[in-house]
Amino acid sequence: MSVTNLDPAIAARLKRNADGLVPAVVQQHDTGEVLMMAWMDDEALHRTLTTRDATYWSRSRGEYWVKGATSGHTQRVVSVALDCDGDTLLVRVDQTGAACHTGDHTCFDAGRLL
Repeated sequence: MSVTNLDPAIAARLKRNADGLVPAVVQQHDTGEVLMMAWMDDEALHRTLTTRDATYWSRSRGEYWVKGATSGHTQRVVSVALDCDGDTLLVRVDQTGAACHTGDHTCFDAGRLL
C-alpha cells in the first residue's frame, strides 16, 4: 500500500483494521441491491473519490484494482458514505455488467442460507 493523498479530515474519521483496511459494501445506487464487498485503504478511497471509478485494495494480489479495468464490468461511483462508527464504507455505484468475479450479477447470487 502506498502513501495517500486522502483528505486528512476524512482519514481521521476512518477506523481501519490491523492491515489498514476498511470494508466497503457496494450497492447499486438506484435499486439498493447489494452487489459485493471489497476492501479499501486510504489511497483506494482517495482514488475512488477523485476519479469516481471504484478502486479497491486486493488482499490476495497485494495491489490496487479498478473495478472493470480488465473485465469491462465497471462501477461508476455515485456516492460514498461512512457509517456511524467510522469502520465501514457504503459505496453506491452504477454497475455495468456483472459485479462478481464469477460472472454473477452480484457476489451474493451463490445461494441463500436462510
